[in-house]
Amino acid sequence: MEPDEASSAKQPTDTGGYAAGAQVLIRDELWLVRNCTATDRDGWMVEVTGISSFVRGIDATFYDRLDVVQELDPRETELVADDSPNHRRSRLFLEAIMRKTFLPQTEHGLALADNFLMDQQVHQLRPAELALSMKNPQPRILIADVVGLGKTLEIGVLLAELIRRGRGERILVVTPQHVLEQFQRELWTRFAIPLVRLDSTGIQRVQQDIPAGRNPFAYFKRAIISVDTLKSDVYAHHLDNTDWDAVVIDESHNLVNRGTKNNALARLLARKTDALVLASATPHNGDATSFAELVRMLDEAAIANPSQYEVKDLAHLYIRRTKTSAEVRESLKGTWADRGPSLPLHAPATEKERAVLEELATRWIPADPATPSASRHQLVPYRLLKSFLSSHKALLATIKTRMGNLDNPPPDKPDNGSKTRKRPEDPAVREAARKIERAALTDLQHLAEQIEDQDSAKRAALLAELRELGVGTGSDTRVVVFSESIPTLKWLAETVPAALGFRHTASPDEKKPWLGYGGAVQVMHGEASTDQEQQDIVEKFGLRDDPVRILFTGDVASEGVNLHQQCHLLIHYDLPWSLIRIEQRNGRIDRYGQEHRPEFRALILTSDIPWRMDESTGQPRTLDDRLVGEKLLRREEEAHKIEGSAEAVTGLYRAKEEENRLTQDLIAGRTVEESIKQSQQGGAAFLTGLLGQVGAVHEHPEVARAVVPKLFRSTADYFDEALRQISRPNPEDMLSLRRDDDGTIAFEPPRDLLYRLKALPKSYLDEQQILPRKTEPGRMRITFSKDLAGARLKAARETTASQWPNVSYVTDVHPVLDWLTDKVLVEIGRHKAPVLAATVDSPTFLVQGIYSNALGKPTIVEWMAVSGLPGSPHVTALTADVLESYGVGPNMPGRATPRDLPGLNALVPDAIDAAQRQLALLEGAYREQIEETLAPYRKKVTDWRQDALFASARPKEAELDRTAKRQLKLVKSLETAGEPMLRLLAVLEPHTATEGGNER
Repeated sequence: MEPDEASSAKQPTDTGGYAAGAQVLIRDELWLVRNCTATDRDGWMVEVTGISSFVRGIDATFYDRLDVVQELDPRETELVADDSPNHRRSRLFLEAIMRKTFLPQTEHGLALADNFLMDQQVHQLRPAELALSMKNPQPRILIADVVGLGKTLEIGVLLAELIRRGRGERILVVTPQHVLEQFQRELWTRFAIPLVRLDSTGIQRVQQDIPAGRNPFAYFKRAIISVDTLKSDVYAHHLDNTDWDAVVIDESHNLVNRGTKNNALARLLARKTDALVLASATPHNGDATSFAELVRMLDEAAIANPSQYEVKDLAHLYIRRTKTSAEVRESLKGTWADRGPSLPLHAPATEKERAVLEELATRWIPADPATPSASRHQLVPYRLLKSFLSSHKALLATIKTRMGNLDNPPPDKPDNGSKTRKRPEDPAVREAARKIERAALTDLQHLAEQIEDQDSAKRAALLAELRELGVGTGSDTRVVVFSESIPTLKWLAETVPAALGFRHTASPDEKKPWLGYGGAVQVMHGEASTDQEQQDIVEKFGLRDDPVRILFTGDVASEGVNLHQQCHLLIHYDLPWSLIRIEQRNGRIDRYGQEHRPEFRALILTSDIPWRMDESTGQPRTLDDRLVGEKLLRREEEAHKIEGSAEAVTGLYRAKEEENRLTQDLIAGRTVEESIKQSQQGGAAFLTGLLGQVGAVHEHPEVARAVVPKLFRSTADYFDEALRQISRPNPEDMLSLRRDDDGTIAFEPPRDLLYRLKALPKSYLDEQQILPRKTEPGRMRITFSKDLAGARLKAARETTASQWPNVSYVTDVHPVLDWLTDKVLVEIGRHKAPVLAATVDSPTFLVQGIYSNALGKPTIVEWMAVSGLPGSPHVTALTADVLESYGVGPNMPGRATPRDLPGLNALVPDAIDAAQRQLALLEGAYREQIEETLAPYRKKVTDWRQDALFASARPKEAELDRTAKRQLKLVKSLETAGEPMLRLLAVLEPHTATEGGNER
């Protein structure tokens, strides 16, 4: 340690941690604080970057109970001259500090909303606004927008804002496996947030990069992983020892069932993170307790009685909009093509198909409900019907499965599906019933086996429609075909392409003959497609130049998958008996960013076989797709226009529950219309508010923006100046930098920058040739042009083999900018502040003051200008306008040697003291502002505990006490703690008329 550093270092006593941007001495080396986090056992975990020559550019982590972490006394800051052109070094230094200083707890406006590669949609900023509002002590929110509104973009905005506040250093994103790369790519290309993908491919890389058995989350601070992978033995045991700043869980409706691994995992993550973002288009299943389970992950003290509560009281924790919401509708004008029709395509059953339908109507689902069915299990006949309405192949598979169940029934379980039995059933009676059903199944099987490809009315109708739409060789038209049945998907993929004229050659996989069509046909379903294959298929379908023309897929693609980039045509080969599932399917191509009118078709098998009379119309009903499928198709289309979402129609919120309810009503003799009406009436009334489009109406039409001082007009200007400063004599030589006319900036990334890019997929780094090769250095291509970045993103979907664009858009949280800012911060030197010639009347000292909370995050950040020293100190708030009035900018004249450096140095202690007094005066007002946020929550926790004591299903009192104590401790940790951290940033000295300005 150098003598001047030893004398100027002080050990903090009762502080709220170490502020980002502060300089600290650790192990006789000078470091720059990047982040500071409280730990239970080791004090403050201080993440730093080296400043002094021996450790310069090295990232490290220290704990202040294990190492001596010494802050530098601002009163002993050494003032230095700045001989760079127009004081470039000093201006960059000031800007870097402003960028590195986290936004305080009292700042609720958005700071980065205009900085991303996305259209400016107000509705997509609302979730971040709500999560960061005064209503929430922690940034926790359920984003429950309906399918297609852009939840990934909303999540990206919030994560970037958390990073800007120092609350997003450690991020974990949990998604379904098949959308991992899609989610990862969106966060990188639009927000420049890199995530390590820990799927099967990522795991192999992790094992190469870290010691065996070590916690991977200690090495990769921002990761994306699937639920199934996360709960595996490879990772699950590390979670108890890992804390996060922010956790995102997509499709979070899969977490609500207590006793499941998914639920246990989600509850653990909720306890181990500060910010929590849950996303789901179907956020609840209509059950009060289940929805309470989801909400209590966000806030343990939100609901006292999980079986009875007011949804309106939870409005600060979730946001839900539909495409019909006023603000959404206004935002989306011109950016999302209006939805086209859902057309039913009637396919009259052939003779062989009529034979099957007659058999079903006669022996399995007789017109008179009093007539015995071939099966005692009430659901079996409808499963057979539903599978046949998909295809004869699906029916044969269902018959085979049912035969197996009859031959090998589960032990000690009744065959009729009931859960309880008053008395044991006579084995002889049971066997007689099975014998009847086996015989009926055999007869049905025989009829189904008579059907050949040319006997399928739906297949013929599909071929006719595909030809009408122009799908075939020499055409760019793409279509996605949905079916619930895997046998149907395989059969269609094997027989339809050749009928359309696609040429078939030998398939590389004999189990997947459709691969022999040169990639024109893809099949995706849960059984035959691995996770990586599913991701690859989705990516191929989104590339314009990929040969794929038809995607046959099951409902594995109905949640979260983007299929709209090159496709606007969707065909339901069979229809789910669920409005929600139809809506989810349609949402694959009807979503934000769709440029063409999405159109839908559904194949409707019809017959002239009369079945039951419809009492409401006096007309006979038929046992075909008009019984259920066509009616749901029309009702879903109405729901899209009127209610805004499918679950608003039935009051049910899970596709499986909806299908079960409808089937039971059919068994009871009700129509689809009667079933929906009764379902609406029986829906959970207390959840009606959730469908009220929370967030559709706002007191303030504009989203509040954060006020942050800055010296440069744009991020691009800052980048240019900073690059020239750290790459002297010029970046063109030092980094082989080249600027193209279109706005592309290409350069060789240095080793310390490459280290920061390790979070990106290695395949992406290799594909973009960012990593150095044996014979050539790596090249990184970036841009500040939204137009260029958007064009390259579009081109990646159209003209390349990958959807990753070859130019990276630079946002304010981009690793390149972060690297550059750290470089700029060490330019001035150890514990020093520059002197600038400026348009001021007297020496003016620029000082930063920060109060922090017990978690080490700033509660108050004050930028001050101190003048009038030594006799009459005056403190002015340092804003962008004030800096401009001082002439601090690219045209300031500069001065290589200060006029009175010793005199200015003598005034430093007085300047710090004046700033500290001003900070103390402001602290009271800020404390009231913080208390205004925390007091209501503190009261709510107390009221919650009291109410929970009298709830019908209340937990044990000890558990209530633990939860209340934990929540009150959280509130306490958000209060301002300890003494402020002050830092002298620079000194402005009056310039003379001969220096290019007016002497004042």
